[in-house]
Amino acid sequence: MMLKSAEASGKDVPLYEDDLLEEEAKDRQFVTALARGLDVLRCFRPGDVGLGNQEIAERTRLPKPTISRLTYTLTRLGYLTYSERLGVYQLGSGVLALGYAMLSGLDIRERARPLMQDLANDANASVALGTRDRLSMVYVECCKGPGTVTLRLDVGSRVPIATTAMGRSLLSVLPEAERDYLMESMRERFPDRYPAVKAGIEKAMEEMDRYGFCLSLGDWQSDVHAVGVPLLSADRSAVFALNCGGPSFILSPDYLKNEAGPRLAEIARQLTAR
Repeated sequence: MMLKSAEASGKDVPLYEDDLLEEEAKDRQFVTALARGLDVLRCFRPGDVGLGNQEIAERTRLPKPTISRLTYTLTRLGYLTYSERLGVYQLGSGVLALGYAMLSGLDIRERARPLMQDLANDANASVALGTRDRLSMVYVECCKGPGTVTLRLDVGSRVPIATTAMGRSLLSVLPEAERDYLMESMRERFPDRYPAVKAGIEKAMEEMDRYGFCLSLGDWQSDVHAVGVPLLSADRSAVFALNCGGPSFILSPDYLKNEAGPRLAEIARQLTAR
């Protein structure tokens, strides 16, 4: 049995739809047309059979004529394919090549995997390594325990930075100016939910100071518990985060605080020290 994530359900989840282009576009070196093309590729989610121009326009909030030109160009370049029978676009092999090149260059994945798998087996849960993409975290490695109940998340899955243990732990080690910029983006993007989001992040940062890890107990999904820790690359040039998460009836707060959290923090220390 796999718990159905909000992302996997195919429903729109506003916390994933983080649009920072308005601020970035003020930079004279910023190429808006390129950014829009990449946003078209970004709007495809795990489980999508295909998307038409109208659906892409709705997800990117760009005019449909603009989307038509972008999808045409991306198809010519091999980043999208078009099904005449279904009338939809799918990600092409060009995207896979880029993703594989990125993943193969992350040696931290290879070093982390056996440590992550040991914890996943012992906790009977999922253990993942992720990095930030705008206001989301993207999984670059994921290990699952032997149990029959798991989260429907894998490499390439996206989860919100604001409400997950993984995302909050990463926020805790970002430079203050970068964290403030992201917090302001959240406030502008989700004004109604921002007070709760801010309170959750502040609590997580207090937990980071006290325990070296932070918890998310039903904050992302009501039936999911998780613990997260930040992870710096050995040369301190990149910031990642680790989490251990699963169904709330398997991962109790006490277990996360007394067992999984300390082990996850130790894994991060081992990987950073190498």
